[in-house]
Amino acid sequence: MSRPRPDVTVIIAAYNAMPYVTGSVGSVLEQSLGGDRIELIVVDDGSTDGTAAELDRIAEQAGPGMRVVHQANSGGPAGPRNLGLEQATGRYVYFLDADDRIGPEALERMVAAADENGSDVVLGRIVGEGGRRAPQSMFRRNQPKTDVFASRVYWTLNPMKLFRRELIDRLGLRFDTGLSIGEDQPFVATAYLQAAAISVVADYDCLYWVAREDGNNITAQEHGARMRIDLFRMMAGLVAEHVPAGPGRDTLMHRHFAVELRDAVLQLSREPQRDVQDKLLHELSDLVTLHWSEGLGARLPAVVRLRCHLIRHRLLDELLTLVRWELDRGAASYGITTLAATAAALPDLLVEGGRAYALHPYFRDSTLNIPDDCYDITDELRARHRVDSAEINTAGLRLTGHAYIHRIATRDVTTELVLRKRGTDTEHRLPVHHTATPGLGAEEDGGLHDYDVAGYDATIDLASLTAGMWDISLAVGAQGIVKDARLGSSRAESVTTATTMLVTDAGTAVALFTTKPYGNLTLDVGETRHRVLPRLRVTGAKWSATGPATLAVSGRCTLESLPGGALTVRAKGPKGAEQTVPVEPSASDGTFTVQVPCTTAGEWELTLRLAVAGKEWSVPVPPQASLKPARWQRLGLPWYAKPLPGRDVLTLRVGRVELLKAVRGRLKR
Repeated sequence: MSRPRPDVTVIIAAYNAMPYVTGSVGSVLEQSLGGDRIELIVVDDGSTDGTAAELDRIAEQAGPGMRVVHQANSGGPAGPRNLGLEQATGRYVYFLDADDRIGPEALERMVAAADENGSDVVLGRIVGEGGRRAPQSMFRRNQPKTDVFASRVYWTLNPMKLFRRELIDRLGLRFDTGLSIGEDQPFVATAYLQAAAISVVADYDCLYWVAREDGNNITAQEHGARMRIDLFRMMAGLVAEHVPAGPGRDTLMHRHFAVELRDAVLQLSREPQRDVQDKLLHELSDLVTLHWSEGLGARLPAVVRLRCHLIRHRLLDELLTLVRWELDRGAASYGITTLAATAAALPDLLVEGGRAYALHPYFRDSTLNIPDDCYDITDELRARHRVDSAEINTAGLRLTGHAYIHRIATRDVTTELVLRKRGTDTEHRLPVHHTATPGLGAEEDGGLHDYDVAGYDATIDLASLTAGMWDISLAVGAQGIVKDARLGSSRAESVTTATTMLVTDAGTAVALFTTKPYGNLTLDVGETRHRVLPRLRVTGAKWSATGPATLAVSGRCTLESLPGGALTVRAKGPKGAEQTVPVEPSASDGTFTVQVPCTTAGEWELTLRLAVAGKEWSVPVPPQASLKPARWQRLGLPWYAKPLPGRDVLTLRVGRVELLKAVRGRLKR
């Protein structure tokens, strides 16, 4: 009996991958998706270290779900992957390197994401092992449906992703065997651009990038300038061909100017012959000029703009100086692993006229006249902040914490609290009290920058806010530079993420909550989204032992605060008569029990009521099936209180027993 069509074909190209290939293959065979839904094709690309024999051994034990193909060495992973594609039968294809492995639930989660969202490509979160760096920016949160323009997925162009087989066949996608480096980039980029949707699984470690002890990960090997330039030319041309000029193209070009162009320049600097360097620089100059746009330049970091300026103007000596300067500071090698090393690698700054300039080589050199824009890092600076406390009551919301602009000393501080009403242009700016923060940032910046006046203390007057959703930000300012920062995503452990709600003295409901998925602080004024009534609950009612005809009503109020005496249990009687008993919820959990006398004749309807400044919220005391009639004596005469059936709210009839009716009733029994 033939096997059903698998959901996923996993393709592994293996060359001299011992002992890593054992773990790589094992991670596929142990998937929670199930062996009957997985097809594993491993192509041994002429290994000489025992990889071939190990694969045959595993395949013999694994059964029909695993197939090993042996071929002569092709010189790279493109050929083996293409061969695997020719033999694949799964609905989806997943590529895995022989020195990496996948998490036990990786394929199950990625297939589910593709099926649920109609996605053609699914990225699973990547983590590094053994010191290998893995991309992170695109894995901040799950993204059921996205694309290359609305997310950071384009910044990872490795093929270790789930691809819909129909997309691969429709586009005729194959890996470029003419490229010895970056052969995966045209494949992945084209799939991205043509995908109906892209999904990101960020809440599970799907792929483990393993750093080999012998350093033979293919991505760790050096390649010459010619190969790097060819890759840059191909990828920039691919983007230009598929994406019209404008912001979308600039978004994707950013990646290739920041990464592939940088690597090409680094390899150019290592060419031993001056004439070869000069020739390669002319070639790069033509490419950069061809694909340059003002929109792209605005997206690039200052050092990349500087690099491009030197390339476009064919300033070889200056370009080589910049490369050496970067290498000396550790900036181009990406070998920085500590905060202190990162701080040391950053250039000194000049703050002038509300702008910050990085003092890269040739800044304001009168012989070169390089524009200041090539050094302006103002837009690259980020505010760092934390909320230390968020205390809300009927008087207002008080926030404390710290905020500063990274690398900008806290002199001439002008930080303000900013409230913005969603869907409008309305904005309130409130002054903050600046507080001392000695030693702040010393550890992360190696003490290079002084953030000793970064604290803030501010109170928001809730009465000043109209109904709506108000997002809370800081305009963090120092030395004329201002950065906007949404508050809340960074917070002390003592600051809860739970929604806190209250009613002010003016009768306005206010909720302080955190947004999803980022956890920023927002105020909901006037029950735009958060309602008062779910915060009021009656849990029971029974006759009390404290006295005759006294009803003990229990419940819970989870409002953070409310005006004194505003919460009551109300008994509404005949002709508008009303009796109220104040409720004081427990400070710890909001529970309460109140004693409600039920001794006045009439029909009385019981509710839990919150009334403030002419506004009212009420919750009915529900009928209690176990509540029996109560009887007692008053001045020697019998009285009763009994619940009336068929009502949505607990209603008691209270009255004096009529003796004649009582006697007749007994005689009829």
